[in-house]
Amino acid sequence: MRHTAAIAQLVEVFETLSPATLGQLEAMYAPDARFKDPFNEVRGVPAIRAIFAHMFEALEQPRFVVTHRVVQGAQCFLTWEFHFCFKRFKPGQQQCILGGSHLVLDDAGRITLHRDYWDAAEELYEKLPLVGALMRWLKRRAKT
Repeated sequence: MRHTAAIAQLVEVFETLSPATLGQLEAMYAPDARFKDPFNEVRGVPAIRAIFAHMFEALEQPRFVVTHRVVQGAQCFLTWEFHFCFKRFKPGQQQCILGGSHLVLDDAGRITLHRDYWDAAEELYEKLPLVGALMRWLKRRAKT
């Protein structure tokens, strides 16, 4: 129960994150926090902030919607939808990635570990031109 309020605040920050609010990450993460997703593995708040900053540079209108949360002690698992548009491929066409985040908090309620889980092949690569056609073909071949 001790971390329930901290998780609620973290969810609000993630759901309202924008280039102007990236500074809020400093208070959310412990200085030596670790972050891992299908493309990145970094340590430290500046590196984590750089990942989110790159997200805003590379995509149009990126935003997270947290759909569920499970809190047990200092650990939390969030399921989410990540909505965005590609800037270079299919501009203006809404995309959605479904995923989850495992968070571990310290005694102050700051994130020490943030691990994102989502299927890059299905959720991202299949939506890209050329690569997407190949990924869909491979998926069909693997089923038979």
